Amino acid sequence: MFKKFENLILNGIQSSFQRKLILVGTLIAFILSVLMIAPTQMVLAKMLPGKNNDTFTIYIDMANGSSIEQTKEVSDCVVGFVQKEEELNDIEVFLGMGAPLDFAGLIKGSQYKNSENVAEIVLNLTSKHHRVEPSYFMVQRMRPAITSTCGTLYPNTIISFVEPPAGPPVLAAIVAEIYGNDSENIRKLATRVSDVFKNTKGLVDVDIMQDDIYDTYEININTTKVSNSGVSIKQLNDILYLAFEGMEIAVKNSDIHNDQIPIYLSLSQESKKFTNKDIEAVKSKLAALKLMNQMGMMTPINELVTVIPKKSNPMIMSKNLHKMVNVMAETDMVSQVYPLMSARNVILDTFNDEYNIKKTGLFNLEFTDKNSGAIYKLMWDGEMEVTLVTFVELGAAFIAALVLIFLLMVIYYKSYTLSGIILLGSFLSIIGVIVGHWIMDIFTTDTFFLTATSLIGFIALIGISSRNSLLLIDFTKSLMGDKGMQKAEAIAYATATRAKPIFLTAAAIILASTLLAGDAVFGGLGVSLIFGTVAAVIASLIIVPVLLYNADLERHFNFHEKKAVSVYEP
Repeated sequence: MFKKFENLILNGIQSSFQRKLILVGTLIAFILSVLMIAPTQMVLAKMLPGKNNDTFTIYIDMANGSSIEQTKEVSDCVVGFVQKEEELNDIEVFLGMGAPLDFAGLIKGSQYKNSENVAEIVLNLTSKHHRVEPSYFMVQRMRPAITSTCGTLYPNTIISFVEPPAGPPVLAAIVAEIYGNDSENIRKLATRVSDVFKNTKGLVDVDIMQDDIYDTYEININTTKVSNSGVSIKQLNDILYLAFEGMEIAVKNSDIHNDQIPIYLSLSQESKKFTNKDIEAVKSKLAALKLMNQMGMMTPINELVTVIPKKSNPMIMSKNLHKMVNVMAETDMVSQVYPLMSARNVILDTFNDEYNIKKTGLFNLEFTDKNSGAIYKLMWDGEMEVTLVTFVELGAAFIAALVLIFLLMVIYYKSYTLSGIILLGSFLSIIGVIVGHWIMDIFTTDTFFLTATSLIGFIALIGISSRNSLLLIDFTKSLMGDKGMQKAEAIAYATATRAKPIFLTAAAIILASTLLAGDAVFGGLGVSLIFGTVAAVIASLIIVPVLLYNADLERHFNFHEKKAVSVYEP
């Protein structure tokens, strides 16, 4: 078998046409593999794929000023949908507060939720080993039905689906940080960016991390009228707190605990409700509350106070002492890179009506208001930023590995040509990595992304591929120097002889990597090692011999023709 392979290699490298065919075919394969990433997008890049979890959370954020009853109505609507799921174990609903902290909630600020307009619903699923449908497919299926039905019950209601991340937790898949000095114009720019996100295919759960500005009513006490009526300001304050907030009026001693139990008094929920959200409803409610003065006369509260309509004061957010607003969006089973590029192109094309736009860095933008000259900055964060940083660092590690291997080979062989052949043979394994991801994407139900773990596998392949080429070159050098074989015969014999250990090593790597290929996070690593190893073997046994034949091995090895000795002799 190996004798036939030796003859095949010998005939191939001695034929000028076959050598050119192999080299041209390799170049075409490399170009096509690169085109599969961009611009054809046959292979999509992502930091990490979705993770199949046993739980996920639904966040409900209603407009500021919404009542707990309205929040409960939306929550009950969501619960009514999810209760139909057969693979659901139990549901936990947290009204007016965040759920107990998990990995994602710690970053998203779940612990700070404490108002009537928020709720969190935690869904616990059956074990992923006993489920046919992954959790991320379940989220993708449920999201449109829930948001279109429950999210439209009240205006400005945002329902988000939050899954435990496969990698480092972030605010969202895509976060647009908008910086500036004018809060009103930052809010305006953030709203426009949010509208772009909502119209971008692949982006869901779009939200602006800022408080809504809504109508409030301030009650100012008229001290003159209070004094003339014969009641005290303390009485007035107490009845307002008793009516709406509730206050401690007494304590109860406990037979079990040393601490006293406070007793609170407040109006009933129905009594505290307003008929409308206007100033007349507030005055009407205050008129129903009366105080008794020292002479036993009852005085309505609305005669003692003045109701002033005002706008709410939104929270001012900052990062590194710079005023900013976050616009967030999640991706719907797609990589965050491509929707971001699409949204960024729309921003560049449509925002130039009010701003002069300047590109800063790789993706960031700077806006200059045409009227006021104010400058605003848009900087990308979230999983997109993590992806960018990770791929840049892994790319740098890959380049560093190539450079170090090249320098070591130059020191070892004292030849740039041989070192370049080894380097090229190692680099060609990228063809197998990219094609392998494309093949896996065809046979999997969801998108099989080129992830950070895929690049880790590619970097690991460099050493394996270099070792294969090193074996061939060293054995060829030994055959030419010690046995006196001609270049073509030495290359062919070395390739055929070293094919067996190369095949055995490759088989061990491929079989071991199959255990990783099915994992949600490390599947990219397994696929890179499997298909990259196949490409590395082909490069070592076919392409490297052609490159060696084209090199001047006689000069590199100081070869002097002498009578050939049998390879079986010592």
